[in-house]
Amino acid sequence: MRFTQRGVMLTAVAIAGLALAAPATAVAAPASSAQGTARAAKACNTVTATIPVGIGPGGVAADSKTNTIYVVHGSGTVSVISGRTNTVTATIPLSSFIPSGIAVDTKTNTIYVTNQEDTTVSVISGRTNTETATIPVGTPSVGVAADPKTNTIYVANTFANMVSVISGRTNTVTATIPVGAFPVGVAANAKTHTIYVTNNEDNTVSVISGRTNTVTATIAVGAGPRAVAADTKTHTIYVTNDVDNTVSVISGRTNTVTATIPVGRIPQGVAADTKTNTIYVTNALGNTVSVISGRTNTVTATIPVGRIPEGVAADTKAKAIYVANGGSGTVSVLAACRK
Repeated sequence: MRFTQRGVMLTAVAIAGLALAAPATAVAAPASSAQGTARAAKACNTVTATIPVGIGPGGVAADSKTNTIYVVHGSGTVSVISGRTNTVTATIPLSSFIPSGIAVDTKTNTIYVTNQEDTTVSVISGRTNTETATIPVGTPSVGVAADPKTNTIYVANTFANMVSVISGRTNTVTATIPVGAFPVGVAANAKTHTIYVTNNEDNTVSVISGRTNTVTATIAVGAGPRAVAADTKTHTIYVTNDVDNTVSVISGRTNTVTATIPVGRIPQGVAADTKTNTIYVTNALGNTVSVISGRTNTVTATIPVGRIPEGVAADTKAKAIYVANGGSGTVSVLAACRK
């Protein structure tokens, strides 16, 4: 079963349509756990809190500097979660409908959200929790990533087979870069200023130089590449392949696939914990998260979460992982294992 056809991609992400139709009820833990588990002992690779956030949560981004988590809803809002209290502290309305991807620039405390309905990117101030600008990109977009060192944002223009390059200083598109067929996921390695884009329909990853805004390599991966994450310490890139239920491991030094790891059914989101060299993958039809050791490239744990888990983000300072459960209307908080 493939969730990556063009008709489905007009939702927030691959399975957002199912998420929006599902009841917004917590399944992994009672709502009271959202506040109470802050005092509980945190055993690693376990769900320590379940936070109700409302219908259809999809993309997730974490700001380790402020210990704040941002969650996109397909209905056109962003939930703001305090990592200290595991509660929703604000709900930000967007001027567009069907938002999908989300990224944080930790240096400027700015959040960027791709909107598929009006082909824009919303700019949100993390200080005021308000939308301060919308940037036209000209085509429905899904993935977005920020390079905090250059204050540059990269957006996958899915139907145009392009990546838009946005200046965080001027909130304007400064370049467009041709990539592969149906780009959906984007990740940036801020140490090397390299951007990685998953091309869902030709089973490749485009490697872009942030210095020249050109594609420097194209890497063949598994079937249906979707999300991508970069570990800036090991210079390793992880790609979820939602057709063959695997994760491709790419060396950022050689631009070659060094391993292929079987995971759960329909892997969607992926996040890398750079402090522990651990990777987290959401399995949408397994209602689980696969935990991968970056040292051995093996799955070391499988964690049950809510229904239709999609987006995932790691807060390395808080030692917590956040998973958006699209079918449950919740965010699962996982305790990261020590290094």
